[in-house]
Amino acid sequence: MTVVDWIDLFTRKNHKMAIVESLKYCQKYKGLEIFAWCMMPSHLHLIIRAENDNKLSDILRDFKKFTSKEIIRLIQEEPESRREWMLDRFEFAGRYNPKIKHFKFWQDGNHPVELFSPEFTKQKLDYIHNNPVEEMLVEEPQEYLFSSARNYADMDGLIDVFLI
Repeated sequence: MTVVDWIDLFTRKNHKMAIVESLKYCQKYKGLEIFAWCMMPSHLHLIIRAENDNKLSDILRDFKKFTSKEIIRLIQEEPESRREWMLDRFEFAGRYNPKIKHFKFWQDGNHPVELFSPEFTKQKLDYIHNNPVEEMLVEEPQEYLFSSARNYADMDGLIDVFLI
């Protein structure tokens, strides 16, 4: 999932924690199973599935709807040096969509990829966990707090995950 215009929004603790808490809520109450995740400044990588009869598309729709409203609220109410610029970008992105009342936060689509083999799954898992290293946010994947790489390194993570 990507923020409109690839805006580096997940650089503030409160914005990042809104995503973390929403993912936890979806795990607890909506049947979301998380196998891997990594929050980058402008986007979120997930390896997920829905348990039982839950529909993954419904879970993601609700997640995106809630997080977009929550983060817009945070931008409006808390100190944010880029407030006017970001709100303008989000308003412009939703201006010509009759389904959008005020702001469009997430880009359309989720870019799902079916993990069809153990090798392909490992490739995607490594890609997700190495994203912060490639962006030079950390030297080692497990050093990045907003990623399941910590769980895979047998460290405490912010979100419980099912190890692959």
